[in-house]
Amino acid sequence: MTLADGVLVCLWVGLTAYAIFGGADFGGGIWDLLAGGTERGARQRNLIEHSIAPVWEANHVWLIFVLVVLWTGFPAAFAAVASTLYIPLTLAALGMIARGSAFAFRKSIETLPARRFFGALFALSSLVTPFFLGCVAGAVASGQVPPGLAEGDVISSWLNPTSILGGALAVGICAFQAAVFLCDDARREGDQALVGQFRARALAAAVVVGLVAVAGLLVVRHDARVLYDELFGRALPCLVVSAVAGVLSLGLLVKRRFVASRVSATAAVAAMIWGWALAQYPYMLIPHLTIEQAAASPVTLRALLLVLVVGSLLLVPALVYMYALFQRPAPQPSKANSS
Repeated sequence: MTLADGVLVCLWVGLTAYAIFGGADFGGGIWDLLAGGTERGARQRNLIEHSIAPVWEANHVWLIFVLVVLWTGFPAAFAAVASTLYIPLTLAALGMIARGSAFAFRKSIETLPARRFFGALFALSSLVTPFFLGCVAGAVASGQVPPGLAEGDVISSWLNPTSILGGALAVGICAFQAAVFLCDDARREGDQALVGQFRARALAAAVVVGLVAVAGLLVVRHDARVLYDELFGRALPCLVVSAVAGVLSLGLLVKRRFVASRVSATAAVAAMIWGWALAQYPYMLIPHLTIEQAAASPVTLRALLLVLVVGSLLLVPALVYMYALFQRPAPQPSKANSS
């Protein structure tokens, strides 16, 4: 494994973490959008807010990590992606800003019209942001981003079948992950009605995502043949793992084994992302720019790897502790205090 390969593995680990944790975060906002009216959807929105609030800012640390590693380790690829896909990247950034601001303001404002406005802004931006990020991924995977500054078409590079498929899959995966995670959150809160609602949504989202993924293979076959051939070549084991884990997650949801279904759903998403990595290897930008061509100097890559190793020793335990802490059931008041 070369230095560039090592940095790329770190980048893909960060991308996987963002897809899992940030994806579930976005998915919570999508279900907020579909929760119903003010009164009918109040319990669902309260659970979503309770689940997201402690961790939503930390989840987006992974996106910053991915951007910094890409910028530092593979500046040629970063420049090409940023200059060709600046429209969907800008729209995604605006969506993140609007989403974070609306989520914060909604909790601190008491008037109903203003709460509805910021609630709608939070929910809508949770839907469009992963769509645009998925479009960016689809554009890169389908070879729509040539090397160089703004060498690609700024419109057709992301408004094409594979990019739209990427956006649709991103939204569906986010909704599925969030529903699976919220099932167990509702169980810990002791609200069986919400458990049933999010379980039904998780099952429905899983079926939809599976159908879109299968149909999407036909889209990729005609629109991104290089990617398609490798998906059924070296990346085939990852596709099989993703499919098996997705079906297993469905079965676990039916049996109401929500913790195990979280694990299998996470495995399904992670396998899909690493399948993309294997299908695209050894290219950063299909079919012109390889990993070695896009990489920074060896001195930069060594320094970056050192920083990543040291930083992970500090960051990963803190994140694990934070997630574990907020997965604990809320302490119940003692009888002495209640009396």
